[in-house]
This record gives sequence, C-alpha cells and structure tokens, in this order.
Amino acid sequence: MQRRSLTPAFAFRHIKNLYPVFWSKAREVTRTMVAEFGGEGEVHVEISSWASRATLDIIGLAGMGRDFGAIQDPQNTLAQTYKQIFKPSRQAQVLAFIGMIIPMQFITKLPFRRNEDIAKAATDIRAVCRDLIREKKAKIANKEQADVDILSVALESGGFTDENLVDQLMTFLAAGHETTASAMTWAIYMLSKHSDIQSRLRDEVREHLPSVDSDVDITSLDIDRMPYLNAVCSEVLRYYAPVPLTMRDAAYDTTILGHSIPRGTRVVIVPWATHFDTELWGHDAGQFKPERWLPSGGESGSADRKAASGGASSNYAFLTFLHGPRSCIGSSFARAEFACLLAAWIGRFEFTLANPEEMDEKKVEIRGGITARPAKGMHVNIKTVSGY
Repeated sequence: MQRRSLTPAFAFRHIKNLYPVFWSKAREVTRTMVAEFGGEGEVHVEISSWASRATLDIIGLAGMGRDFGAIQDPQNTLAQTYKQIFKPSRQAQVLAFIGMIIPMQFITKLPFRRNEDIAKAATDIRAVCRDLIREKKAKIANKEQADVDILSVALESGGFTDENLVDQLMTFLAAGHETTASAMTWAIYMLSKHSDIQSRLRDEVREHLPSVDSDVDITSLDIDRMPYLNAVCSEVLRYYAPVPLTMRDAAYDTTILGHSIPRGTRVVIVPWATHFDTELWGHDAGQFKPERWLPSGGESGSADRKAASGGASSNYAFLTFLHGPRSCIGSSFARAEFACLLAAWIGRFEFTLANPEEMDEKKVEIRGGITARPAKGMHVNIKTVSGY
C-alpha cells in the first residue's frame, strides 16, 4: 500500500520535471570546486566527500524541497551525521555479515560502538524528517504553489501517517544520496584509470550540454540524447554496483534453478557476483566496457534490445536496482541524478588517480556496510579543463 502511494512520485512524468534541480545542484558543486581549487594546476582531492555533499543536497531539494546546504558547508550537521553512519569500517562489515544470519532486531542490541552511533544518528535524522513534514504540511495548508519534490507528492496522496512518512523519508534520504555518491566515487575511479573513456565522455558532454558557467538548465531529453554518458553510467553501475549484496526472505515455498527454497529462507542476492558471470555477460564480463551498452548495428530492434541489457543474455543479469515488485522504486531518480552530476564534473574537470599503484583494482581495499567504498577514500588529482 505504501509503495503504491509513493509510485506516482517516482514515475518518469514526475522525475523529468526534476532534471533542472539535478543540473542546478551539479552546476553549484562544480562551481564551488572550481572556486576552492582555483587556477589551472593539478590539485589533490578526496572526491567521495564531495560526491556525498552534492547528492545529499540533491536529495534534499528534489526529494523534500529543502536545500540542506552541504555543498557550501562541509561541516553541515546532517552531512557529518551521514558521514559517520556510512564511514567504511570493520565493525560495519562484521555487522553486515552477521545480518545475513541473525535478524536485524537482534543485531541492533549487540554492544557495538557502531550500534550506538547509528542509534544517535537515527534520532537526529528522525527529528529532521519530522521538521520537513511539518514545514511541507504548512505550505500545503496555506495553498502555496505546489512543489515538484517527492515529499509533496507523498503528502498529497494521503496514504501515510506522519510516522510512516518519517520512516519513508529516512530510507529515501539514506539510500537516495549514499548509493549515488558511491556510484560517483567509482565512476571517477574508473574514468581516472581509463583516460580514453574519460576524454570521449567529455567530448560528448561539451557537445550536448551547456557549460556549468552558464545558468542554462537542461531537460531529460538532453540527457537521453547522450548515448555514451548513459552507457558509462550503466557500466559503472554494473562494474561497481553501489550495494554489493542484498537479502530477501522467501514468502512461500519455491525453487531456484531446481533448488528447493522453503518459506522463510533468507536468500542472498549478490550483484557483485552476478555482474561478472561470463555465462550471462560474455567473456569480457571482467572488463570495464561502456560500449556493451551501445547499439552494435544489425537490425535496429535487436541492436536496441542488446544495448538495453548491456549485451547480457538476460534482462535479469543487471541487478543493481533488482527486479520485480520489490525493485528499487527510485531507480529513475538515481540514474538521472547520477548522469547530471557525472556530466557536470567530467565536462569541467580532468581526473587522474593520485596513487595509481596503491589504487590498483587488485590492491584497493573496499569496506562498507550498506554501500561499498574504498577504505581509505578516493584520492584523485583534479585539473580544470579550459574551453568550456
């Protein structure tokens, strides 16, 4: 019922109206970075923190109608709270592993410092969400101009109590900004490793989108007309799915590939395994290859279908957003946000790894709880590229 009430807020007809919001925030963070770094030289930057601040502001404005101001203020209370929650740590990994065996309500009672930190953070974030709901209800009661944000749509549906909506907002705030920040972090990593892909993407961005120095907005059509940008985004989401694994409990007795799955069995779904299965993706599954998402010729219908699935033998091979009635309701939102932010950064900057040897794929240490991040952050050299 609650998902049904939220569905209109995530329909494409609504998401397409948010592209100017996505682009305005992408423009703001890029300008802020230029102002902070200055000059034409190369600057060492830990990029994941910038990604988190940008996506938190985007989710605030597009999702709740409030600018959290994290881009302008790195010490922003809400940003720091989420930074603490999503900070990669061994405890987070241990608790995530235990969560595959023991119900979460028991895990939260274990005497771990991380549980204490999360409990305090949850209390603070719930207070923010209640404030957002009060503020939005007042605007609706005063018949102020309708906003296009997701909270407004949810309230107007009438399908939630305030506490139900607080729970939904907390999920949306956390999942909606951290997963995209993770995707941005890995996108910059892979583009730093593959300068040819980065250059080709920059050329497409500069050909089709206005400079971030201008105040010209973009639409969903502008992004749709950029096949290479969309291919790069899809390949990042395949190669480094922000959520490495997720779990589902069988609601009834069933079978998977001939294996009996009794009701109540916890099934672990692992995109990081499925996305590298050569039987599904072909012999080059282990290669970062955006071209797999581009039409390769032949009959237009079959070429388009192949591109839509990344060349995989099944549409279900791509599990970043899952599938079916429990798939990610915010997938269109996340893809649009990701594309706008990546386009703005690549259009303006050139990225290279600060320490290529340490950040070799075989050596980089990955930690996380909900999402996967480099344990020591993503350190890159960034240089402003002129002519745009």
